[in-house]
Amino acid sequence: MNLPSRAQIVAAFAVLYVIWGSTYLGIRFAIESVPPFLMGGTRFLVAGAILFVVARWRGAAWPTLADWRTAFIVGACLLLCGNGGLAFAEQYIPSSLAALLVATVPLFMALLGWFAGITGRPTPKVWFGFALGFAGTFLLVQRRAGDLHAFSSTPGLGIGVVLFSAFVWSIGSLYARKTRSATSPFMAAALQMVCGGALMTLLALGTGEASRFNPAAVTTRSLLAYAYLVLVGSLLYRRWCWSSAAAPAKIVGPLLDFPPNAPPRNPLETTRLDWSAGCCSARAERSVRRPLRFS
Repeated sequence: MNLPSRAQIVAAFAVLYVIWGSTYLGIRFAIESVPPFLMGGTRFLVAGAILFVVARWRGAAWPTLADWRTAFIVGACLLLCGNGGLAFAEQYIPSSLAALLVATVPLFMALLGWFAGITGRPTPKVWFGFALGFAGTFLLVQRRAGDLHAFSSTPGLGIGVVLFSAFVWSIGSLYARKTRSATSPFMAAALQMVCGGALMTLLALGTGEASRFNPAAVTTRSLLAYAYLVLVGSLLYRRWCWSSAAAPAKIVGPLLDFPPNAPPRNPLETTRLDWSAGCCSARAERSVRRPLRFS
């Protein structure tokens, strides 16, 4: 397999920097009238099916049983637990706070990668960067703490779920990096989305989300956000899969903490800029701080 050039890696990260942060608010709008796991499950099933057709059209081989097994594990970690958990948590906390809490991914990836022998031991400079980043994140979360109970009565549940989701997302990303599926990146991402989407849809059916869902109650904003997440957000997942395999974990992890259009220079600036972007999300959320209704 040919190694990617530096220009290809830079281009992939540029796309993620610009668009990734917008998906947090997109999820918040989508779950306004669509249950989180039903929204995520159908979203990834549709996007995965589209990407599967594209991959086959581009000449990708039919997936083997080993490809499906890897995709099932990665899809369960990144999509069911990671993305699905994030969507669930955004019922209880603002999307801006959820984005800040996902800043734990760089630390999880560095530590888990080191313990598993996938990446090297973090250097003192990396540890210092983590300390600065988390100090900034803690201060920003503290500033917002007073608003949490105005958003929901159980913000602690949302915070805990996001942290768990970030942890499992890191495990899945490192597993995908270690296994290096033999199939094409397009096909690998498609299989992961199909598996993760199917698992989320089954969870939605098992928890009664699907039976409580009323299509007639779907708002225009939710519908537009859902379409955006399918066409843009889900297809970014394929770019993440490629980037996480092509670049070092200590570089890949922090990109989740970058706000749209503002690649920061250091971890402290990362949290400061991400909060600035989060404040924009918070202002938009004030109009949707009402109980979510699915029927």
